[in-house]
Amino acid sequence: MANSSKKPHTHHAACDGVGPDVPQTRTATRNAVVNSDNTSVFNTSLRGPMVCLIAILCSLAMVTPRNRPVPFSNPPSDAVDHVNPLIGNGGDSPNGSGGMIPSTAPPFAMTRWVAQTRMNYVSVTPYNYTDTSIHGFQGTHQPAIWMGESGQVTVSPGAGEIRSKFEDRGMAFSHEREVVSASYYSVELEATEGGKIFAEQSATSRVGHLRFTFTDTSAPYVLVEATRASVIGSSNPDNVTYPEGSIVIDPDHLEICGSNPERQDYIIAPISTPATKWSGYFCARFDQPFASWGVAQNGSVASNERHGAGATLSAYAAFKPTLTQVNVRVTVSFISIDQARQNLEKEIPDGQTLEETAKNTRSVWAEKLDRIQLVGATKAQKEVFYTGFFHTLQYPYEQDEYGKYYSGYDDSIHEGISYSGYSIWDTYRAEWAWLILFAPERVPGMVQSMIQDYNEGGWLPMWKNIIETNIMVATHADSLIAEAILKGFTGFDIDAAWNAVYKDATVPPINDTTTSYSDREEFVDYEVRAGLSSVYEQKGWVADDIHSESASRTLDYSYDDFAVSVLAGLLNKTDEQLFFRERAMKNPFTLFNSDTGFMEARNANGAWAGPDNGWTEGDKWAYTFDVVHDIPELIKRKGGNKSFVEFLDEHFDGGHNDHTNEPSHHIPYLYSLADAASKAQTRIRQIAESNYNATVNGLSGNEDCGQMSAWYLFSALGFYPVNPVSGDYVVGSPFFDKVSIDLPSSSERLDIISPGAPSKPYVHSLSVDGRNVEEPIFRHDQIAQGGVLSFQMRDTPQAWGNELTFHL
Repeated sequence: MANSSKKPHTHHAACDGVGPDVPQTRTATRNAVVNSDNTSVFNTSLRGPMVCLIAILCSLAMVTPRNRPVPFSNPPSDAVDHVNPLIGNGGDSPNGSGGMIPSTAPPFAMTRWVAQTRMNYVSVTPYNYTDTSIHGFQGTHQPAIWMGESGQVTVSPGAGEIRSKFEDRGMAFSHEREVVSASYYSVELEATEGGKIFAEQSATSRVGHLRFTFTDTSAPYVLVEATRASVIGSSNPDNVTYPEGSIVIDPDHLEICGSNPERQDYIIAPISTPATKWSGYFCARFDQPFASWGVAQNGSVASNERHGAGATLSAYAAFKPTLTQVNVRVTVSFISIDQARQNLEKEIPDGQTLEETAKNTRSVWAEKLDRIQLVGATKAQKEVFYTGFFHTLQYPYEQDEYGKYYSGYDDSIHEGISYSGYSIWDTYRAEWAWLILFAPERVPGMVQSMIQDYNEGGWLPMWKNIIETNIMVATHADSLIAEAILKGFTGFDIDAAWNAVYKDATVPPINDTTTSYSDREEFVDYEVRAGLSSVYEQKGWVADDIHSESASRTLDYSYDDFAVSVLAGLLNKTDEQLFFRERAMKNPFTLFNSDTGFMEARNANGAWAGPDNGWTEGDKWAYTFDVVHDIPELIKRKGGNKSFVEFLDEHFDGGHNDHTNEPSHHIPYLYSLADAASKAQTRIRQIAESNYNATVNGLSGNEDCGQMSAWYLFSALGFYPVNPVSGDYVVGSPFFDKVSIDLPSSSERLDIISPGAPSKPYVHSLSVDGRNVEEPIFRHDQIAQGGVLSFQMRDTPQAWGNELTFHL
């Protein structure tokens, strides 16, 4: 998911301004990739003069965070040292930004802590690199730039007069005085009434650990914000409501606790799932006695008050004038204040230092990221790679709290594991396959969480942000479940999984023949497969004169049908396997217009709806290639390998490939499936070089919960899951001399050996464990337990996988 309108968006060049508020026109030149010595990430001959010029200009935007103090660099980890959380925070617009924030938290954390430079809402993140003031430190649950915030808490240090309003409490800072890492953040702030405040931050999954040091200030205090004006459901900043929360000050126990029911996406949730009891709860515990305290509401301060309720609500604790340092641990819960306190005691108990918290969090990141060791990578490539790895292990995020969780689907507390932040339309493509390889211990719980959503709300999630939001199209949870079972995962209710997937494929939404289910449509119920009964089941396509994004829906439903057929086969449900396989193979091509050679939307009566109608974050070019489960038939429809490759050339050379949106991600790999592997190898290197770099602008499009980075990571290894539920990987072009991988699910390492790859993009030969691979495809199970992938690389196109190009 890249934007709120589900349409192709304006692309930015990497060196355009880092602010997200300056629209740019789309150009053929895209992000240049440079490392810290101003050289390109790839030392190949693929660059032209324009790219070289862009590379020089991009060096001006290079962002290299300051080194962490020694106590925050333990345990040693080269991989974690190369994580730069600022990558992907810039961009010329919300769509041209990676949408990432420099947050501190462990993998899959419930709450991510970040310096707050902006009031966040749909299309705005809480931190933007172009800003010059910090207004607090926010425990955020906003999973992506185009999704809303939920139940956040903000802590803001200050000195002198109590300033509770966002616009009043900002303090100037410089990036030169900022330290950014995966497990520790610090910044020096210019206190409003003079002096400096040094702010430090680390976090566990449910608790933020903050430390404020006051120098030459008067009347130090810390403000805790419970509620604020909230922008609801869209990128329109005038669409504001005022959530009503609560706050309680307990000076005897050095606590400020409260609740915040803000949930910006509530207005687009299915109407049968209101989540009326939803709230975020928090408890901030200090290590210094309060000299005074009070409640602030709408900018007015009531000293000595201990309780508050309503909108725009905060509380503060002030300290003696001589205080120089205070620690505050801020715990968050979706269940209750008491549960928040339990989370605090379990994760950062009394007496634990900030250094210990940061070390523990860094250790968890090191355990994951150190599993991949790169040989032959530049500093910039390491930063891109390990930051991408860091991005892929953030979502979905933990919603359960030590064996129980709040479910908004039935407004109840349940026992079990739960996750939120499922951007499934994006992540089913490659992010899920990456988690299967590198976070296998999480996969059963993530699948079971989706099944619990089905049990409690009636449907598997599409885009879950606390509850369903109806964002994007199709039921790609079908793919996630099928791929997990295909790759050997158990530990969840397989019967319930089948029932849920089968319902997706056979039961239409309410009012299916009369509701468009357009993007962010309000006051509708679960969208699921809108158009299933009008007329997809009968004729094979979703009708454009009834439903939004009809052509994309048709192709996505067809892929999901294929996933259902795979799952049915794995469960020995032969009749269902045959039924859904037939529908999956036939329906995509009901959109193929043989007169134009493109996919095209159709109306209910069968008439063509026009080449520009019916698309989700793409166009006729991207979606004509979007039959990943039956590429041979697509090639046949295009006239065979030769004409198909020419069509691919026209797509790329004509500037139609838009890597900023996910429908284009698999397209360069299709050359390999049409006997033109060398062209795939060329295009993959070009895309990597043009869309990823080690700057604040280092992602050309929204990260979308890890999918943008998953494409890069798989491509750097030399392969990609074009059809995720096939169990196959399509070979591309490995980027490095050697990658050594310690797989979590195997005692044997996976070594990917490709000598000379940094400057030799073309594959001469490939073997898996000494056995030659004759075609550019291999199976997941060939590498899932380790082994050796051995590439021989050359600097010119080779015959391997290139029967077509070598016989033209």
